[in-house]
Amino acid sequence: MSDKNRMSIVVFDGTVDKLFPVSIIASGGVMNDMRVDIFLTFWGLLAFRKGEPYKVSKVSKDYEEWAPEMMRVLQEKKVSSWYDTLLQAKELGDIHIYACAMTADLFDLGKEDFEPVVDEIIGVGEFIAMAQESGTTLYI
Repeated sequence: MSDKNRMSIVVFDGTVDKLFPVSIIASGGVMNDMRVDIFLTFWGLLAFRKGEPYKVSKVSKDYEEWAPEMMRVLQEKKVSSWYDTLLQAKELGDIHIYACAMTADLFDLGKEDFEPVVDEIIGVGEFIAMAQESGTTLYI
């Protein structure tokens, strides 16, 4: 039976225009007293390597012509980075961030290679079991 107070998010993409919604949606979940499980895989996982979160500046190919304008507006309006937003949400609520074991193995990455915000490296089967318990599951 799914729990309406639980959300699962699969993060496949590591571009700024996808990582912002992840942090904003996770923040919204926390503000609604939800547990949020975030599963990082492939390019989404690579954005969480040590030192990477503040370097990520690419925008999805479909919207790359808007990247300079997006970055200008974000700076002009003093919007926190996607990563700072996620860190703040994690400090405020029940957010768990997991690295995909297969992707980590593929890129020869261990837990020590990720930012401390990543709680564990788990297999997809374990995350699927979590997602089955969630009232909401998103793929970003």
